[in-house]
Amino acid sequence: MSGLFEVEEKVITDAERRIESGEFQGDDARQVFESLTKEYKKLYKTTRRIMRLSDRNERELQRLNQVAERAASTLSRYFSPNLANAITRDRDFSEQSGERRDLTFLFTDLAGFTTLVEQLDPKTIVRVLNEYLDNLTQIVYRHGGTTEKIVGDAVHVIFGAPEEQSDQEHRALACALAIDEFAEQFRLNLNANGIGLGSTRIGIHAGPAMLGNFGGKIFFDYTAHGDAINTAARLENANRFLGTRICASDAVVNCCSQSFVTRPIGSLLLAGKTESIAVHELLPDSAKGSDWLAAYHSAWQMVADGRDEARQAFAALVSNRVDDPLAVFHLVRLLAGETGIEIVLPKA
Repeated sequence: MSGLFEVEEKVITDAERRIESGEFQGDDARQVFESLTKEYKKLYKTTRRIMRLSDRNERELQRLNQVAERAASTLSRYFSPNLANAITRDRDFSEQSGERRDLTFLFTDLAGFTTLVEQLDPKTIVRVLNEYLDNLTQIVYRHGGTTEKIVGDAVHVIFGAPEEQSDQEHRALACALAIDEFAEQFRLNLNANGIGLGSTRIGIHAGPAMLGNFGGKIFFDYTAHGDAINTAARLENANRFLGTRICASDAVVNCCSQSFVTRPIGSLLLAGKTESIAVHELLPDSAKGSDWLAAYHSAWQMVADGRDEARQAFAALVSNRVDDPLAVFHLVRLLAGETGIEIVLPKA
């Protein structure tokens, strides 16, 4: 505060000099001047004390802000940013009881990664996996998802929590497409360099689940439990039998079917389930309006209608597009004598 009170200090110095010089005419004038000078000095000292306290409080506030920023930064390394924000904003967040809520779940898995781990040196595996997961989690965060868990190379994501999202299904589908685009380019780049990374499989489903901290008082584990989570995981696994990369249930696709390009797969009876669910393959926007997609829809409708021409339609489709695993899957099951659109998948 040097120089801040120069005027006040000069006033006090001049007043004390005048008192000492005895330049006043009469004792009354001197006493009045001394009294005024004394009050002025009190006011000056009080003001300086307040300024010091204010400066100290400001420094303490800055320190606390820095501590809070460091804490938030640390939390963001262990939790999704939206979850870290909820924790820092509400000190009682981790103590809140569970709630049942409609959520959307996205599960990913990297094909053949376990085999790759056994083939490559540890440094290469760590580098590849970290780069892969860094990009996946950044994509999830950009779409407002919450990374629930990372298990090996698999990522489990929640949309609609901790903050509710009215467009959670749309976010999940858009996120899946972005992950697929990155993962395919990442895979091709590594394959070109002699690293046989497989495709990333994605399953998406929406439904009610119990949401909250299920880790007790010592370990904070913000997660969800319910049939919808298990279904999303099984849809991810269904890709390996269907030859697809993204399987999304009716519960997700029907909420925003006009915004994305999809094609029906069938009614899948997933492992451990007693009722089948309608499932779609999510495709990139580049597939919109293509002849092959129109041909697929036509052939699939023949299967749904129980028409005998379905087998020939899929045979023609495969002959024109040999790199379409889903079309091949349908042709194989039709040639094996299966009919209809209900598909019973084998156990993994």
